Amino acid sequence: MDLRFDLDPAVTPELTDGIRTLWAEVSNAGGAVGFVPPVTAEDVRPDLLSHLVAMSEGRARLIAGRDAHDGRVLATAFLHLNQHRLMKHWLWVYTVMVHPSLQGQGAGRALMAAVDEAARATDGIEGIRLTCRGGTGVDGFYTSCGYKEVGRVPSAIKLADDDYRDDITMWRELA
Repeated sequence: MDLRFDLDPAVTPELTDGIRTLWAEVSNAGGAVGFVPPVTAEDVRPDLLSHLVAMSEGRARLIAGRDAHDGRVLATAFLHLNQHRLMKHWLWVYTVMVHPSLQGQGAGRALMAAVDEAARATDGIEGIRLTCRGGTGVDGFYTSCGYKEVGRVPSAIKLADDDYRDDITMWRELA
């Protein structure tokens, strides 16, 4: 599938519905994007609204990966700028998602390249920070994209009464 990545796309009902649908589909396929299945598109609405508010206030940017043919949202990443005066030289990346049907086809790597490009084009940004859930193998994926593990909090994420995961912090220095 051919993906087109847009930075700061117009926020339309089609875009927000597409992101909510993608978020639910990724979550229900076992993706570590803040929820435990089963999840509906309505369940993710509050989290999406938080990102949209940050975007409207100039504190966040969106990269949306869309099917080049029908425009369907198939990938996202939100880049959040730091507000603290001592940390404005790096940004956070949140809600990195690729549709489950695209796993293993290079879409995730293309999304992370778009994140890299957007961060480099943002004035004063020297690094990218993100967190991921342990036990999924995604930390290895981020390592292959140039990130390094800089912190790990054991059992900081509780998925169920008997299922705890590490919270892993990854860093990419932009040289």
